[in-house]
This record gives sequence, C-alpha cells and structure tokens, in this order.
Amino acid sequence: MNEDRRPAALVAALKGQGISDARVLEAIETTPRELFVEQPFEASAYENTALPIACGQTISQPFVVAAISQVLELSPKHRVLEIGGGSGYQAAILARLAAWVYVIERHRPLLDSAKARFQTLKLHNVVVRHGDGLKGWPEQAPFDRIVLSAAVDIVPPELIEQLKPGGILIAPVSDQSAVERFSQRLVKIIRTESGQIDEPLMPVVFVPMVPGLPQESRTLDGAAKDKI
Repeated sequence: MNEDRRPAALVAALKGQGISDARVLEAIETTPRELFVEQPFEASAYENTALPIACGQTISQPFVVAAISQVLELSPKHRVLEIGGGSGYQAAILARLAAWVYVIERHRPLLDSAKARFQTLKLHNVVVRHGDGLKGWPEQAPFDRIVLSAAVDIVPPELIEQLKPGGILIAPVSDQSAVERFSQRLVKIIRTESGQIDEPLMPVVFVPMVPGLPQESRTLDGAAKDKI
C-alpha cells in the first residue's frame, strides 16, 4: 500500500501560511482528518478548506484549526474548553497538545460521532458534554484556555469568568458594522487580574453560535457528560 502523502503536503502548505509551531504541525500531520469528514468528502480531507458535516455544520479549514492551536500557546499541562465541538477535529488536535480537553456540543448526533472518533484514536484525555456551550462548563472551571468554534456577536462575560488569570480565549466575533452577513474576525482575549486584553487576529467565516439545544434534543439531559 502506498504511503498517504497528503498529511505531509498539508503541513507543508500550513508552513507556507505561517504556521511554525512544531507541536501543532505534528498534531495536524498525525491526526487523520479523513476520519472527521463525511464520506462523500473523504477525497478532499487534506485540502486546505472547510467542508460540510451533519446538522448543517462544518469542519474548519486546517489552516484555521492550526492557527487557533498556535495562538493558544498550549503547554502539556493546560486544561482546555472547546465550545461547539462539531466533528471533533479541533478537539483531537488540542488533545495532542494539552493535558485535558473538555468539549461541549449542542447537537447530540455530532457529539456521539465525535466521541466515537476520540475512542478510535485513543484520545482518553477528552471529556464531552451535551449542552448549551454559551453557558460554558462552570463545574470544571477555571480553564487555562477556551476556544469558541462558532461565531458570536459578543463573547459572553461568563465564559471569560471561567478563564484562569492569564488564560486565553479565542473566538470568532461578528463584525456588526460590516455589510457582509458573515463578516467575522478571530479575536484573542487574555484575562488579566483587572480585566481583559483583546487582540484581533484575522478574518474568518464560522457558523453562528446558537443558544440552547435543538428542538429534538430538548428532552435529553443537557448536562450529560462522558469521559472517553
């Protein structure tokens, strides 16, 4: 069987776009992205593009995943919260860089599929929860890092409160003054002892963050969680 050269080619492309963190690049190269995409798109798994997944969501462009992972400045001791886990791809990358990754997803089918992928990859440092991500996970707070994988108009203050002092939150934030409906900017927020420091990073396009649970999920336990 021929060796799949697509992961190495993707890493080379990411280097050309300014991704320089060796740990991030290794995580991208060793995480099989084809496992996280829908079957009709398997041939495009290592293209540097976002792809559709179930429940009207997307798996983010590898460059965006890598850029977020890089600006998080992760250490192997960090605890990370990801809100809007989707296919689980971003969490799988984070799990190779941090001590623990906590994932909240409002769509039960997506969460169940992501959980199965984490088990397949033996990522036993991922904990998942079905619920409203905009409320965070106060029982597990404070976190060293928080990632929002869907766009918000304003980052909820309660999420920033779940960061440790010196902690970093990354979120795509909608530009309310822009003409384009989906104009967003990735923002890095550092919590300080007296407040926060906001640093705009780059334009992005994410699906919007939606509060609550989908209609079909409201009879389910929104606080259910499982350790992988």
